[in-house]
Amino acid sequence: MSTATKEASKDSREQEPTSPLAPLAPFPNIQRSRATEFYGFATLIMTSVLFVLYHVWALTPDHLIEATGMTWYPSREWSLLIPAYTVIIILLTYFTYWGLALSATPSFEELRTLTDSHAYLPRHGKENPYVQQVNPDALPELFDIPIGLVNHVLFDSSDS
Repeated sequence: MSTATKEASKDSREQEPTSPLAPLAPFPNIQRSRATEFYGFATLIMTSVLFVLYHVWALTPDHLIEATGMTWYPSREWSLLIPAYTVIIILLTYFTYWGLALSATPSFEELRTLTDSHAYLPRHGKENPYVQQVNPDALPELFDIPIGLVNHVLFDSSDS
């Protein structure tokens, strides 16, 4: 293989693809820290060791623990209380967030339950955009439908 061919193949590999159908997509060459991988591994090892120690403490008889030379360790009732308190705290967290969301919800009598400042209503002064959509070839514009129009269509019995 000649040097000109090698140079041409090297140049073609280093060029950025210009088409979305190019065989190689341009990936950003970002150097990221691998610290999160190490922290994750350390956390995995630490939680695994703590899990095993917790079960050894909870299930090993007293005479075997005292045979290792340990003279003090927490009462065995904590082996049941710690998981029970954890479950209660998690449930209280869910109920607290549910209560906060419920207290922040407006009542049914307030207009905020039906619309807000982000509603996209059609501009007045032009032809009614809802009537324009009756044309079968029309592409509908996206609008929020006012509650008065919804009530008129659903509940007005004067037409029937």
